[in-house]
Amino acid sequence: MVVCVSWASCLCIHVSIFAWYVFTQYHYHNISYLRTTSYGGKWKYLTFLNLVLQTVFFGLCVLTDVVHLTSPARSLRGGVQSLLVKLRDDIFTIFAFPYASFVFSSFWPIYAIDRELVYPKVLDSIIPPWLNHALHTAIVPLVLVQMYIQNHAYSSRLKCVSVMGCAAVLYMSGVVWVHHASGIWAYPILAKLSPLGLFGFFGACAGLQFLLYLLGEKLSGRIWGNPGPLGRAEAINSCSSSVLAELGSLPQEFIYPMGHRVMLE
Repeated sequence: MVVCVSWASCLCIHVSIFAWYVFTQYHYHNISYLRTTSYGGKWKYLTFLNLVLQTVFFGLCVLTDVVHLTSPARSLRGGVQSLLVKLRDDIFTIFAFPYASFVFSSFWPIYAIDRELVYPKVLDSIIPPWLNHALHTAIVPLVLVQMYIQNHAYSSRLKCVSVMGCAAVLYMSGVVWVHHASGIWAYPILAKLSPLGLFGFFGACAGLQFLLYLLGEKLSGRIWGNPGPLGRAEAINSCSSSVLAELGSLPQEFIYPMGHRVMLE
């Protein structure tokens, strides 16, 4: 039996995840405490930036699926369709997976040691527990689902790490500027550190993010059986009967065009 995650199935999954993030955004924005007028507002928090990033990414996934489902098969080998897939892959590999993993893996260990450093207890009466987990926990399972249902082309490691490094420097500079301009640190833990401690903390965060990028690359390779960066062949289509008819001589698992999984059982 052939089991395929088709474009239509991906669309259903992506619409569900996108709706979840829109729902989360709505409730996050409706918390009066978070509609702060302090310098930088919500934009100084990496958790909020990641929420916006994931919403935009899965919105792009929905758009990509719709374009491929509504475009003639002969027109899918270039143009807007290929551009959307390239953009989807770059955002996922450079930002969506590493940032979701970083928010999860940096928040919960510090929370377990001393929650007052990242998420003071007073927030429990302001932010519902489900929203806290939506912001800091559910983000990882959702990007893992995305990694499993669609293959993503990794650009060269140098390019990816360079873009990630620039983004990290930009965010850290923004955090320091907010403190310089208003005396407010985005996270209480930063107020506990000396200048040298801040430098070391930011360096450790950048290092962790790089390791999480490598983890994503490794997991993708294990799932899809492709070698590292530039190991993805770009092809397009979903499980059409004309292609499925030719699968009899293929190995047990065939990595379908554009990253869709086809299993022969």
